[in-house]
Amino acid sequence: MKGKLYIVGLGPGGKGDMTLRAVKAIEDSDIIVGYTTYVNLIREMIRDKRVITTGMRRERERCEKAVFCAERGNRVCIVSSGDPGVYGMAGLVLEIIAKQNSKIEVEIIPGVTSATAGGALLGAPLINDFAVISLSDLLTPWDVIQQRIRAAARSDFVIVLYNPMSKKRRKHIEKAREIILNCRKPETPVGIVKNIGREGETVIVTDLQHMLEYQIDMVTTVIIGNSSTFAENDRMITPRGYEV
Repeated sequence: MKGKLYIVGLGPGGKGDMTLRAVKAIEDSDIIVGYTTYVNLIREMIRDKRVITTGMRRERERCEKAVFCAERGNRVCIVSSGDPGVYGMAGLVLEIIAKQNSKIEVEIIPGVTSATAGGALLGAPLINDFAVISLSDLLTPWDVIQQRIRAAARSDFVIVLYNPMSKKRRKHIEKAREIILNCRKPETPVGIVKNIGREGETVIVTDLQHMLEYQIDMVTTVIIGNSSTFAENDRMITPRGYEV
């Protein structure tokens, strides 16, 4: 039997935000592989499956296991939160397959990522050009991240911040705000969305001056408007340029 590897984006977490392709790939798979927290989001869908989970910072291990199982004729689904091509597992899986010269069939299935899911909750902040930047310096040097924030702020992009704060990394969001304030007014609208699509979902519209007064952590996405973004009725709007 020929194996196949699906690389699937689960979206924010709820089945209602998953694509039909993602649901079908999970249903068609024999084995589900993923980070424990993400696999738990779909437990009700995979009761009859073999499940392989690993914890934080063991990404390569679970990707190698997924490839190994697919090479032995299984239909394997490795899952990512959001989209597997946006800070997800798609890149690492493809690197491993290329290094091993594996010939398994691979299908990458996109998912709703935090930027678009959060943007929908906030209104329409991403209607024009925007930049997505992760504040996690686990794999990218902090100096490089700061350069990217500075460049995005100077270019007047709407800026979406992923992984804005963790228990060990509490100052990065403060520095990011400081950099952006050098290019934008304190009253620039900022959206803070937490637990998108999951229990405890919260949506806050504030501004650059006051954003740090709210709780921000690893399950939070922060969207910072550009020079034309405005807030109305607790919603952020970035004009596209159409005549109204």
